Amino acid sequence: MTIMAERPVSLWPAAHAADARRPRSQQTKIGASDTVCARRAGYLLHGRTPTDGGEKRKAILGTWLHAGMLAAAREEFGWIIERRVEDDTIRGHIDAVQLDGSTARRLPKRLRPSLPAEETTVEDVKTKSTYQWDNILRYGASEAEIRQVLLYADLLHSEGFADIEGQRQLARLGPVNVGRIRFRFLNRDSGDDHVQEIAFNAERARGARWWVHQVRSAETPEELPRTFQGPGLSAVCDHCPFKTACWGSVAAGRRPQSILVHDDEDRAKALAEYVEVTEEMKPLKERQKLLRAKLDGSEPGAYGDNVLTWSGGNPTKTDDVDAMAALYRRAGLEVPMAPDAAAMKAQLKAASIAVPVRLDHDRRTSVGINVTLRKKP
Repeated sequence: MTIMAERPVSLWPAAHAADARRPRSQQTKIGASDTVCARRAGYLLHGRTPTDGGEKRKAILGTWLHAGMLAAAREEFGWIIERRVEDDTIRGHIDAVQLDGSTARRLPKRLRPSLPAEETTVEDVKTKSTYQWDNILRYGASEAEIRQVLLYADLLHSEGFADIEGQRQLARLGPVNVGRIRFRFLNRDSGDDHVQEIAFNAERARGARWWVHQVRSAETPEELPRTFQGPGLSAVCDHCPFKTACWGSVAAGRRPQSILVHDDEDRAKALAEYVEVTEEMKPLKERQKLLRAKLDGSEPGAYGDNVLTWSGGNPTKTDDVDAMAALYRRAGLEVPMAPDAAAMKAQLKAASIAVPVRLDHDRRTSVGINVTLRKKP
């Protein structure tokens, strides 16, 4: 048997390379999935070169989960997945369409769903982290996510499936009467899922179309507003391929948002608003402190619509000088008469020896309250 001395090769470089080869649209039309931010959509529409790369592992994992979930929906339920819709200005790929019975009967049997919907439903799958999960359960899809799926549904409602290779028979259906849109959120960490359904609203879809019209009307991307608050305050901005183009290079010690202040008048306005917001928040913070104090000592558990848990309150770790002295004696080293914990730790670390610690039960970490939405049975 051969023992490999070298570390096994990582598959992430291969995953990144495969992701880079995935087809990207040439932007003569706005992709519905690119409508998360007006300025970013403008950069894409005007053919600007991305200025930022960044870590893509979470996005790649999300893509794999996404593909696996949709493949299962097609195989088990006969849903139509990953189909293109477009008109003269917008294009997109719908994750899944669950046709109603009357529409499904107009297709060959092999394309019909095993369980038709009561009304044709356009579904979009979103993967989220545990960090985002409570917000998803409480508030559902964001405005940007709703705008994206409204555009998909409106294209299907007004144009039907695009008449391209691989979906000719679907295109023959013509405009499809869409009844609702559905979001299926997947927790990348736990595997939990959450479904949110919204009735398709033609007036709201026109609002999404107006948003696209505003982006297309801008002569330069810089004329368009930034939808989010910027790097460090928004995860969307942190991972945006146009982060530097949008916010510029940040001076050492400065936050990117500092470019929004141009003169003393801007500073005066920002400072006045800061004071105003602080005053508005003060009574809420005081109320929150009172409520936190009232809950102190409550047992973890589900109460009403929320679940209460606690974190922290653990004994603190402190250097165990006596154990370090014992290690010195076993190693034949002289133990200082007045032990210098910092110096002893440095020597142990230099010798690749773990520094012993003990738990101080008289000093504990702060206790944090955690409130999440109760899972529905």
